[in-house]
Amino acid sequence: MTNMRNRILCVLLLSFAGLLLAGCPPRESVAKINQDPGRFAGKEISIAGRVTDSFGAMGSGVFQLDDGTGTMWVFSERFGVPASGAKLAVIGRIEQGFAFGGRNFAIILRETQRRH
Repeated sequence: MTNMRNRILCVLLLSFAGLLLAGCPPRESVAKINQDPGRFAGKEISIAGRVTDSFGAMGSGVFQLDDGTGTMWVFSERFGVPASGAKLAVIGRIEQGFAFGGRNFAIILRETQRRH
């Protein structure tokens, strides 16, 4: 009886973990995105790395993330701007031809979720 209960619990936990992982966007390298940005345009993806530059005000701004393969600017509207040197992962959508604070960015990730 206990053995059967353990098996059922194990199957339920594995099913739940599978559902959680299926909902996560794929993590991509910055180099891969920069090589073919049109392929990723409008799609939700995840990138991770170290913040190398940032500027903003009133809780929104942009920061540059370096994942070791290249750098990408991230626009943060609701999550604040992290300090230089911070390590983090962000989820968002790739956009082309973005302008903020009088600067133009060819390719940018518009942040929809942050994971530290």
